[in-house]
Amino acid sequence: DIQYAFCDCWLITSVMHVDSDDIDWNEPDTDERATTFRRKRLSAATDAKDIGCSLYELPPGNRSWPYHYHEANEEAIYVLSGTGTIRLQDSTHALSAGDYVSLPAGETGGHRVINDSDDDITLRYLAISTMQDPDVVIYPDMDKLGVYTGTPPGRHEGRKLTKYYPENADVDYWSEKPKKSEADPE
Repeated sequence: DIQYAFCDCWLITSVMHVDSDDIDWNEPDTDERATTFRRKRLSAATDAKDIGCSLYELPPGNRSWPYHYHEANEEAIYVLSGTGTIRLQDSTHALSAGDYVSLPAGETGGHRVINDSDDDITLRYLAISTMQDPDVVIYPDMDKLGVYTGTPPGRHEGRKLTKYYPENADVDYWSEKPKKSEADPE
């Protein structure tokens, strides 16, 4: 059962190949000046279902996604070139070509990649993840969480819900109105 695609790629039964040079770079639209990076969604280009992989380029003096962790998905980072650091739950570690960092689901997998090198070299790395749906992503520094359903984070086609909430937001199960917190005036 061979299917054909009209691109510079090949598909044999369920194996698909794509040349990363044929994939466009995406850059997030962010107001945070020190968060600037480029990303190629490699797994999405091959229609992979259960594993995600993206190529990132992080210029000197910049940071990747805000510090976060996933409740449902494991991630890993493999450094291709350049140097930088990775902020983890309780520490920061140097990164350089050949380094592999495994990031489990849950709070212990919290991370943020930073290119704080003294040279003028872009940090290039692969970010690999499981693709479990739904997922909740916690952003401790921002006191918020993200909820994703329909497709896991990293994939957008078919997404049913992407919402961000203050971490302390709470609604009584039986009430249609949000609970009043102790800090809210009456």
